[in-house]
Amino acid sequence: MSDTIVANVMQKMVEYFRGDSKRIQHAIKVYSLARNIAMLSNLKRDKLIVLEITALLHDIGILESERKYNSTAGHYQEMEGAPIARNLLKDMPLEQDDIDRICYMVGHHHSYHVIDDIDFQILIESDFLVNLHEHAIDNEGIIKIREQYFKTPVGKQFLDAMYDL
Repeated sequence: MSDTIVANVMQKMVEYFRGDSKRIQHAIKVYSLARNIAMLSNLKRDKLIVLEITALLHDIGILESERKYNSTAGHYQEMEGAPIARNLLKDMPLEQDDIDRICYMVGHHHSYHVIDDIDFQILIESDFLVNLHEHAIDNEGIIKIREQYFKTPVGKQFLDAMYDL
């Protein structure tokens, strides 16, 4: 797998969210943090690329959730996101197992009880790092989220530095 695939996925994500710069920026921030946490955690290259693609597409179901259910609730994003991600990836030179993994994480990225590996953990931590800022969560909330959801040393380090914990 190559970085070109990730660039092509980013291009597809930007086009999919055309006119919605807030969601495009969110995805790019999560992608950037996920990539860097993964690299500093020595994630293997194949897993890194799958994680990068997942980070770019993790919220891809939000527009359909709004359209169908008039809601951005996480369970609707999960339900709608995996099929959209699969469709966007169908022409990419990816192994079926990698597409399945991406769609699994997109389809469960608000279901923290099913985190099953470091790639998924990094995705969740990266999304939290961005959401904590975007939703202006107070220090008490940040500390609770740190205790409950952060597991990687690098993710904790980033969170601690960002919020001076």
